[in-house]
Amino acid sequence: MKAMRIISLFMLMLLLGGGAAPLHAEEEQKKQKEAAQQPYDEDTYGPQAPILWEKPVKTVDFQHKTHTMDAGLTCDSCHDSLFAMERGAAQEKADFTMATLYKGGYCGSCHDGQTAFAANTRCTACHIGVRGEKRLEAENKGELVPATSH
Repeated sequence: MKAMRIISLFMLMLLLGGGAAPLHAEEEQKKQKEAAQQPYDEDTYGPQAPILWEKPVKTVDFQHKTHTMDAGLTCDSCHDSLFAMERGAAQEKADFTMATLYKGGYCGSCHDGQTAFAANTRCTACHIGVRGEKRLEAENKGELVPATSH
């Protein structure tokens, strides 16, 4: 009976990734804590206020800090090859759709499941809805940047 329990626990650990996930999460938390202690420089990292896209669907949250300070990208990683620097330029294009993202356009260039999480997974990481928008407004004291004004 005891051997069965040990085998069951071992199999469960294998299914859950052998305990590697908590270590990875611990490393991520450490990295985020270190980044939070650094001063945010908008000239280097882009606007600090969240940018809210209204297309392809309402209230898509984009944070420069997540992509620059946390992930190590530079402005040139996305601008002007994937996104024009002008406010709302991508949102005005007819191909700024989820289908295009899934095919590797715009955010999908990195959010392909290999470079970063796939655009068709973890939807609520970006699509925050009305409640998420209200939460962001409260956290940022009303300092939100509509994508049409970025």
